[in-house]
Amino acid sequence: MALAKTKKTEVVNEVNDLLSSSKLTVAARYSGTTVKAMQALRREARDNGTVVKVIKNRLVIKALKGNDTYKDADSTQLTDMLLYAFNPLDEVAPAQILASFAKQNPSIEFVGAYTKDGKFIDASDVKALSELPSKDQLRAMLVGTLAAPLSGFANVMAGNVRGVLNVLNARSEQLS
Repeated sequence: MALAKTKKTEVVNEVNDLLSSSKLTVAARYSGTTVKAMQALRREARDNGTVVKVIKNRLVIKALKGNDTYKDADSTQLTDMLLYAFNPLDEVAPAQILASFAKQNPSIEFVGAYTKDGKFIDASDVKALSELPSKDQLRAMLVGTLAAPLSGFANVMAGNVRGVLNVLNARSEQLS
């Protein structure tokens, strides 16, 4: 069904706002994905702060051309039926969500992505981004790295105390 001109303008403005606020905008083919699966994808994405939308490519291209940051970006890859994932908080979250969803639904296929600075990156780079740890995982790894020397020191100190206790325990058993 065709959209009215005012509705198209609203969609272009919404896409423009999403592009401006998003740290990474991923485009992916979804042909063959069921409605139920798409609803599950949207729900999972929303829980992680990502917005997934199916938008006509012409309207996305129009939004790209109307945005100063993206006006020179490559839009030749935006063909077929595409969905777009936007995230204003995390650089790799859209790619990770689509990649994890694609494991159960192989009909999802990366086309590329637009970075915050208006550059288009190809599907292989998006796939590589999706394999990076998330911000929370990186924070946990950092905390673990910082805590390792302290926990090692605590284990050494506890080992000395355990050794003394073992000697005293063995000595008490010899005397009894």
